[in-house]
Amino acid sequence: MKLSVVISAYNEEKMIEDCLSSVKDLADEIIFVDNSSTDKTPQIAKKYTDKIFTRVNDPVMLNRNKNYGFSKAAGDWILSLDADERLTPELSAEIRKKIDVNQYSGYEISRKNIIFGKWIKHSIWWPDYNLRLFKKGKGKFPEKHVHEKIKVDGEVGKLENSMIHYNYQTVSQFINKLNKTYTESETENFLKSGKSINWYDAIRWPTSDFVKTFFAECGYKDGLHGLVLSLFQAFYALVFFAKVWERKENFKDLFYNRGSTPESEKSALEVEPQKGKHEVSPTEFLNAVIKEFLRASRDIRYWIYETLISENPAKKIYYKIRRKLR
Repeated sequence: MKLSVVISAYNEEKMIEDCLSSVKDLADEIIFVDNSSTDKTPQIAKKYTDKIFTRVNDPVMLNRNKNYGFSKAAGDWILSLDADERLTPELSAEIRKKIDVNQYSGYEISRKNIIFGKWIKHSIWWPDYNLRLFKKGKGKFPEKHVHEKIKVDGEVGKLENSMIHYNYQTVSQFINKLNKTYTESETENFLKSGKSINWYDAIRWPTSDFVKTFFAECGYKDGLHGLVLSLFQAFYALVFFAKVWERKENFKDLFYNRGSTPESEKSALEVEPQKGKHEVSPTEFLNAVIKEFLRASRDIRYWIYETLISENPAKKIYYKIRRKLR
C-alpha cells in the first residue's frame, strides 16, 4: 500500500524541515500545500518534494487547504501532518505495518504536546488523540470549526506510538494564535448558532474552563506549566466571550438589558433594578458580581477538596467534612 503524506503550512521555515525529514523515508509521496508563505517555507519543501501547491492562506479555516491537499494525493492511504509535528521511528514503523494489514479505514494517533519546553502530560494536552491516518477517499475535514477533526467513513482504530507535537514555544505565539485563529473561529460558529450570552458568562465561562483543566483534568500535575496553561484557557474563554459580546451585542450593557441573574438563582445579595430606571447603579451591579464570584468560589472549593481526596484517599472522610464547613 502506498502512503501520501499531506502537509499544509504557512510561514514555517523554522519548523518545516524537521517535519519533512521525519517522514521522508516513510512517505511514497509528499503533498505540500503552501498557504502563500512569505518566508523560505516553500524553498525548504522543494528539497523533499516537487508536489507543491500554493493556496491563499485562511487562518480561520485552516482545514480547507488540508482537504485540498488530500484531493491531490495519489496514495492508497493519507497521513495528515502539521509543520510542528514529528514522527518517531517507532511510529513510522507502526504506520507502515498498519496500512499493509488494511484492518481499519482510519487511525487516531496520540500527540506528545511540548509546550513552553515541557511535555504536558495531563489535562486537554494528553493523550490528545487526533485522526490523522486514513484511506484515500474515506476521510476529510468538515470545514466547520478550527478545532474539528477528520471525519472518516468506516471503522477507526488507535495506534500505540505517539507523534511529537512542538506546540506553543512562546507566550506570544500562544496569545497570537488564540486571538487570530481559535477565538475567531469559535466566535463565528457561536454567532451562526443563534445562541445568546448574558453578562455573567464573562465570569462563568473562564471559571469553568479553569476548573476543568486545572482540577478535573489534573492540570495541576504539570506544575507551574499546568497552572499557567489552565489560566490561559480561562483567558481564552474570556476573549471568546468578549468577541461574541462585541459582534452580537455591540457592547450593549447586558446586565441592564437582560436582567441581572436568572430567577432560579436569585439571592439576598442581589438587588433588582427598579422598573423604569435607565441606568444600573454601581451597587446593583456590584452585588450581582459578588454573587457570581461566590458561586464560582463554591465550585472551586468543591474541586479543591475533590482533588485532595483523589491525591489522599486515606483522608477522604476528613476532606469531605472540611468541604461542608464554611
